Amino acid sequence: MDVVLVGLPGSGKSVVGRRLAGRHAATFIDLDDRIEKAAGRSIPEIFAEEGEPAFRAMERAEIDALGAPDAAADVRRVVATGGGAVVDPRNRWALYRGRVTVWLDGRPEVLAQRLRRSPHVRPLVAGRDPIGAIRDLGAKRERFYAAARIRQFGVTEVYGVVEALDDLVAAAIASDQDDGSAGTTLLRTVTPIGRFVIGTGIVTEALAAELEAARARRAILVSEPGAWSGVGERLAESLRARGHEVARVLLPEGEAAKRLSVIEATASELSELRVDRGEVIVAVGGGALGDAAGFLAATYLRGIRFIQVPTTLVAQIDSSIGGKTGVDLPEGKNLVGAFHQPIAIVIDVDVLRTLPGRQLRAALGEAAKMAVLGDDRLFELLEADGPAIGRGEPGVFDRGVVAELVERSAWAKVNVVAADERERQAAGGRIILNLGHSLGHAVEAAAGYADLLHGEAVAYGLRAACRIGVELGVTPPERAARVERLLDRLELARSLLPYPLATVLDHLATDKKHADGSLRWVLPTANGVVVRDDVAAATVERAAASLLATPSEVAR
Repeated sequence: MDVVLVGLPGSGKSVVGRRLAGRHAATFIDLDDRIEKAAGRSIPEIFAEEGEPAFRAMERAEIDALGAPDAAADVRRVVATGGGAVVDPRNRWALYRGRVTVWLDGRPEVLAQRLRRSPHVRPLVAGRDPIGAIRDLGAKRERFYAAARIRQFGVTEVYGVVEALDDLVAAAIASDQDDGSAGTTLLRTVTPIGRFVIGTGIVTEALAAELEAARARRAILVSEPGAWSGVGERLAESLRARGHEVARVLLPEGEAAKRLSVIEATASELSELRVDRGEVIVAVGGGALGDAAGFLAATYLRGIRFIQVPTTLVAQIDSSIGGKTGVDLPEGKNLVGAFHQPIAIVIDVDVLRTLPGRQLRAALGEAAKMAVLGDDRLFELLEADGPAIGRGEPGVFDRGVVAELVERSAWAKVNVVAADERERQAAGGRIILNLGHSLGHAVEAAAGYADLLHGEAVAYGLRAACRIGVELGVTPPERAARVERLLDRLELARSLLPYPLATVLDHLATDKKHADGSLRWVLPTANGVVVRDDVAAATVERAAASLLATPSEVAR
């Protein structure tokens, strides 16, 4: 078995790693040492001459060179990583799966003191106040380190750390040998909008932990038929096997769940189950199910706790995050709702493997939106691997591509929502997440919420936003062209829609993003977005018309 040590600079990974390897006659691997030997230079020299991106590329190569984890029943290799190695999602994918991961933690004051005495220069700390630098790095990296299976606090006496750690590692290895189905946590943290965990094969373990933390006497699983057969039924059985009482409530599939009449009927079911204010609803399903279950939780008994377990790609990267719950009216989407944050969001990337290709591809419309908001790495990932993700090819799951897509998209939304939870900032904040949604929601409504999946509609809205932005001079033509090429590559919003222009514009008039009588448009810029409330009606009409077939074309 491989043991991987992660943690901040000064946490003792190299010293502890050597002693732990010595106790087991195992091979010790220091990734920083390997990088320096391969480059023929010290790490500070690499940073100074080529910059951090070059160093990170070398780091990724050394991690890839580790190959597959050793599955032996004893410790064979101990790997000490650099402090920032696990910031890269692909590095975590390679290091955390099939290995025992250990976070060596410590107080910033202790780590800073060690760094002052160390002969090794840490480029990201050098020239700064060590305590302040360590605190800053710790805040940024905590969610990556916290995904490790073992958290061990460092102490001045190395022998004490190694001895305590050895017992924990032995227990972890024994557990793996007993249960070959153990999953891997890739990210774990507490945010202002709830606890947040991402992993693969973790749904039962992570949900059980959240229910226990909430002291829930039972799990009220609210789902819909497709998600129930694909995920919910097995999840319920696993929870019962762990001793949890489980109740099930089923809603209709898709947008049909988001009707006030459905919420009324479901609330009656909760009443029959004698659900009280201390209980927890668990939303198991896609975006529409999560919206409806969240609204149910927000309104039943004036608000009870709930947990999101998103089972579709669009729900994992977007709709399960942010606490916006709601139902539809004939006049528009999500016109009745509430802000109600889940106590936790449990994201298991493995449940996406069996999704139909159309659902995967449609969700990429939301991912493209997040890329346009300013994530260049996500943009490049979609350009390179988006089509394969849309086809559900096993390779993009096996290589960690889907996990990286989910993490980057979801975490970007967490950051935006945490800074503006109730969308009160007029010109920035959470409203930027509505990029592509104004025309998107309008064409969804024109389709009667039947013909288009949400991500497909967002892709149409994203094309419209680019065209409006170009006409207004805020979107550089080359940026708009790149966005539209990406949507073409993803096979999104390529066909003209058969809806009357007047119908689309009527639905646009009820859009929730109106303020003081004007609709606020989120429009792409060269490297982000801008919010405008001065877009002329004629400009909007031209953009909408460019997405729609003429009556004669529809007739053909």
